[in-house]
Amino acid sequence: MRPSEVEKVDAGRIVEARLVEMVFPEQTNHYGTLFGGQALALMDKAAFVVASRYARRTVVTASSEKVDFHVPVRQGQLVELVTRVVATGKTSMTVEVDLYAEDLLTGDRQLGTRGRFVLVALDAHGKPTSVPPLAVNAGN
Repeated sequence: MRPSEVEKVDAGRIVEARLVEMVFPEQTNHYGTLFGGQALALMDKAAFVVASRYARRTVVTASSEKVDFHVPVRQGQLVELVTRVVATGKTSMTVEVDLYAEDLLTGDRQLGTRGRFVLVALDAHGKPTSVPPLAVNAGN
């Protein structure tokens, strides 16, 4: 693709996304680990990105279904958020988010938090609107 060319990526094609963030002191508690609320905010942001790209619509978070905190994420670590649209309804998308903690210098990495979020697509009037069905082989 040339710099002046525009590629159109239609709804229903993008089912995965990755975001990378750095954990800074203002995001941590007195133990030097990422606040749970900060982790949830990052995960919700990542879920929003993949759902928006999947639906090509305005989306809002309807719920967080389950969030498990496995290991603490420390100040100075990177967090990589790996998101996947794992199911669709008529107007909703279920997104699974894995938050990995990675030591920037050593490359050591482990799953910090995993959660599921449900996002709903909205039309121009703020009413729920349809999303493309998830293909059986999406992301493969």
